[in-house]
Amino acid sequence: MKTFFLTLSVLIFPVLPLIAAGDKDSDAEPDAGGTVVTFRSWSPVAGTTEKMISAFEQKYPDITIEAAILNYPEYVIDLKTRAAAGTMPDLAGLQPGAMTQEYRAFLAPAQQRVVDIWGENWRDRFHPIGLEQVRLGNPSGDDNFYGLPVLLFTLNAWYTIPLLEEGGFDVPETYDDLLAISEYFKDKGVAGMMIGAADGWLRRDIFMQLIHNIAPGLIYKAQDGEARFTEDPFIEAFTWWKKFFDDGIFQDGALGLSAYPGSQELIEAGRAATFPMGAWWMQMAGNDNPPPLSRGLAGFAPMIFPDVTGRGVPEGFLGGVDVMIGITEEADPAAALVLTEFISGTAAQQLINTFNDLPAVKGLEPEPEYFESENQRRVWDTFTNEWMPQVKYARELKSPDVRQALEDALAAVAVGELTPREAAVMVQNAWAAPN
Repeated sequence: MKTFFLTLSVLIFPVLPLIAAGDKDSDAEPDAGGTVVTFRSWSPVAGTTEKMISAFEQKYPDITIEAAILNYPEYVIDLKTRAAAGTMPDLAGLQPGAMTQEYRAFLAPAQQRVVDIWGENWRDRFHPIGLEQVRLGNPSGDDNFYGLPVLLFTLNAWYTIPLLEEGGFDVPETYDDLLAISEYFKDKGVAGMMIGAADGWLRRDIFMQLIHNIAPGLIYKAQDGEARFTEDPFIEAFTWWKKFFDDGIFQDGALGLSAYPGSQELIEAGRAATFPMGAWWMQMAGNDNPPPLSRGLAGFAPMIFPDVTGRGVPEGFLGGVDVMIGITEEADPAAALVLTEFISGTAAQQLINTFNDLPAVKGLEPEPEYFESENQRRVWDTFTNEWMPQVKYARELKSPDVRQALEDALAAVAVGELTPREAAVMVQNAWAAPN
């Protein structure tokens, strides 16, 4: 998940057509003239959303999209406020699991809205992992899709190529490797691992990778009541989280720094030997006038999050849905057309041309002229051909209460307000409270 600081104040653009990936001639194109469709989200970022909307104008000049793209923390507050006031947009950006379940009462079953456009075999367009995850946390017996995936990702880390070359380091595979890199750079103004830990989502991302390394799959059992968050592997994961701070792998002041634009700017300025972003970091190369390290993605390469257990990295990646979009119950019928085109049409092509993560549908990739370096092509191939097919575990949790408790507990452990054991109890109590 990327949570960009860029803000698009409410934009009003005539919206354009989308040519669905695959056999577009078989797609129904309902008459939705003269309508306005509202869209609010944190992703895609403002500039990309503008390109997507602009791509619609040639085909559907009678549809207008009013889009507001906020940075992620503001968007969370905005959506809560709109839900309480009964002013939800037609289309809302969502994450699977806790976030979608929080707003499920406001959302229409998306499959009922898109079947007239895509046909009965609409699921065949998607990579299966995306459709699996959008129903994360649905009540038992509820098989509805309360949104559809737009972008997928892998959860991993990255390294800055010239910095590791400067120090003569190989790509770090273990905690000791990462510690050696951090010690080398500590007096050079470079973080061993740069994080914007002011954002709860990034704290949670790192914890998810730690617990995945320590006990693959256990956290999903805990959220289903088949294990407890107070078991030793969770305490161990909190302990490793604190160790990253105590050993100076994370930079000083990490808890006061946002992921975007805070850590982003420092990373692109060459101040991070490694950093824990997912596949979405590719889009730095698609920004207007990117700095040298991001231009053509020349200075960055992805890596697997280092092994902290000494037992090796487990099979299966964390990842799946980065952003999905839900149709609200009161949405104009044209919203379904906009959604399908954002996912797999000419607007989606604009989206993918910015490397704004991995497409949720099959057969879509950036047009050749958008690859500016061999490294950028290698990175894309690594994600799409090697890592994405190995995604097995969700990055998101089902319960909003557990998610919030985990993020808060991680902050408290980092500053020494809670011990790892106390943090584990806090998360378990959050799980137990609504049950």
